[in-house]
Amino acid sequence: MQHSIDLFEEEEKFIKGKIITTIFHNEETLYSVARARILETTENTDEKEVAITGNFPFIQEEEVYTFFGTFKEHPRYGLQYQVHKFKKELPQTRNGIILYLSSDLFKGIGKKTAEKIVDVLGEQAISKIMDDPDALERIPGIKKDKAKELYNTIMEHQGLEKVMGFLGQYNIGTATAIKIYQTYREETLEIIKKNPYQLIVDVEGIGFGRADEIGKAFGISGKHPDRIRAGCLYTLEKVSLQDGHVYISEEQLIEQALALLNNRDNQVVVDDISQEIMYLFEKKHLVQEEGKIYLSSLYYAEKGFVASIQRMLSANEDIQEHPESEFLLKLGEIEEKHGVQYAPKQREAIQTALQSGMMILTGGPGTGKTTVIKGIVEMYAMLNGHSLNPKDYKEGKAFPILLAAPTGRAAKRMSEATGLPASTIHRLLGWTREGVFQHDEENRINGKLLIVDEFSMVDIWLANHLFKSLPSDMQVIIVGDEDQLPSVGPGQVLKDMLNSQQIPTVQLTEIYRQAEGSTIIQLAHCMKEGKLPRDIYEKQSDRTYFPCSSNQVVDIVKNICERAQQRGYTSRDIQVLAPMYRGNAGIDTLNKSLQEVFNPKKEKSREIVFGDASYRVKDKVLQLVNRPEDGVYNGDIGEIVSIFYAKENAEGQDMMVVAFDDVEVMYLKGDFNQLTHAYCCSIHKSQGSEFPIVIVPVVKGYYRMLRRNLLYTAITRGKKSLILCGEYEALEQGIQRLDDKRQTTLAEKLRGEPDGLAFDLDDDLEDISPYDFM
Repeated sequence: MQHSIDLFEEEEKFIKGKIITTIFHNEETLYSVARARILETTENTDEKEVAITGNFPFIQEEEVYTFFGTFKEHPRYGLQYQVHKFKKELPQTRNGIILYLSSDLFKGIGKKTAEKIVDVLGEQAISKIMDDPDALERIPGIKKDKAKELYNTIMEHQGLEKVMGFLGQYNIGTATAIKIYQTYREETLEIIKKNPYQLIVDVEGIGFGRADEIGKAFGISGKHPDRIRAGCLYTLEKVSLQDGHVYISEEQLIEQALALLNNRDNQVVVDDISQEIMYLFEKKHLVQEEGKIYLSSLYYAEKGFVASIQRMLSANEDIQEHPESEFLLKLGEIEEKHGVQYAPKQREAIQTALQSGMMILTGGPGTGKTTVIKGIVEMYAMLNGHSLNPKDYKEGKAFPILLAAPTGRAAKRMSEATGLPASTIHRLLGWTREGVFQHDEENRINGKLLIVDEFSMVDIWLANHLFKSLPSDMQVIIVGDEDQLPSVGPGQVLKDMLNSQQIPTVQLTEIYRQAEGSTIIQLAHCMKEGKLPRDIYEKQSDRTYFPCSSNQVVDIVKNICERAQQRGYTSRDIQVLAPMYRGNAGIDTLNKSLQEVFNPKKEKSREIVFGDASYRVKDKVLQLVNRPEDGVYNGDIGEIVSIFYAKENAEGQDMMVVAFDDVEVMYLKGDFNQLTHAYCCSIHKSQGSEFPIVIVPVVKGYYRMLRRNLLYTAITRGKKSLILCGEYEALEQGIQRLDDKRQTTLAEKLRGEPDGLAFDLDDDLEDISPYDFM
């Protein structure tokens, strides 16, 4: 078995050297500076020793490396050899192997144990372990689990070094190389060489251009079929994930694929692309219908969602209707119990919900959607003889009323409003860390009534999987505001359901919170019509506007927060919302400034630096990915309650503990990228949440992102107080710009037009995972 890295051309200039000492090593970026004794070189130099700089996963002193790079004269540190790729010789001497195995790389292996390994396996110990995982079982005192851990660490370390050396040829940085290796492990090089374009699908941060560079090295260039197919799929995935389209026309696909594939070295013509599109149809990666081209996963998601809607509407045609007198009597009891009186439209919504297999409840902020949800829940329980106390249901008997929302905070709001348990849609479906839903058409959810709030956030993939997991006799209430931002993923499901006019719908239009003096609601409804109120500059009881330039925004926001803090408000009460991460008024800059307001660095305070951010105990942080095993989901906001340094815990690495409401989650260093500061967060991440005080800066630097529905969503997050700041022209221009229309066919399919299935739904493609193309 050969363990060296035979990936480099012999004529390349190199230095083979033994590491004398490590001067600097950054564990996160892996940037390192070391001193090496030159053993062999093709460089024209008389130097006996040299400073080596580059990115290395681990540098072992006394070990031999071959470095490929160039000499550079650093203005401060003198002559350096800047490495762009390397290979490492395995330790071959007794002392080298002992130093290697007893290093920090291997937890729990000290010098004595390392000596035992060499005594038994000799100076070829590392090679023998890599060839035979059971070799370590012959070493006295090493338990089976420790032997397995040691083997895995050696294999992972050697594999990572090999992959980094290979990918370094294509200017792929350390962080991305590590992500690639973590995705494919020991199969990394085999997969890349076979189909480098697979990286686009599987590894975040790898686009077509980077994969194309690697492909070129393996002879996949120009009109190569694999390259054109990858370009077509990448084009469709890009318009789906970035623009929200479910399909594009053939003309659009060809035009955009040509722009992607053609450059100075490669020329592709229309016929080349058309030929490969036909191949992708044959292999069922793409579907064509009525001149529209879809990714298969999106095509079948639309078709599957429509089939589920029709199945459930058909099954509930004969739903039991309660006499009008009984309905009014029970409604009166609820009104008396809570001291409320339902308006005619709210009463209609409650009655329609109870008499329909499916209903959409829609309306803007302040129109009483939450009040209606509470009424539906109580009326359903009273009319059907159900208890609203989950404890009254014996083990094995499902609670009949289910509440769900796309985000944890939206679910929490539902729970607080109704007094019943609510969950995220992902948790309801049993989403696992491996990316699998436990519930589907073969294992449907138990329950009788499902209410899903904030449905405008649900993309077509998730909508399809949710509805195919529901039993046919379940009644479903969809709640949402179509004027808010559409889903981050493809589709515009709520809007298409409304436009289809196939599902009973009640739209609430009367504004109740405005009657209570809410000028935030007044502003929101003005924005829906593309207007700003005349009193926008005037201070109101619940909103304020501070005109300022882009360069002043950070100072203004900081000053507002300092004043609010002096009045007793905390970072939990105040949420700053912005549309962009970068720029002098972006989320990243605002977070750094606001951290110094709410949680400044103190002497002896615990702090961990990760990337460009410093995390401290009591910092407000945002969860960026779903973590179902710990009960936290994308968009949840928490607080760092503990920080432990590597030397203080058995894991041997830095650790943070974050509290999210009623759950505490531990993050090891490899998980830190799942968090970011949340003093300021994106408007998209805030959707489904409400905050006592919301601050929204709006400046021309955001222009690329500013849209009416984005600004409407931002200001409606403010429950008690809204503070706008920035440039009036940017705000005025933003509310005039409508979101680009998404290309979907859900509304037409719900209406039964067109009905041209390219393949039957019994086809194997029906089983495509919703996230196969993400």
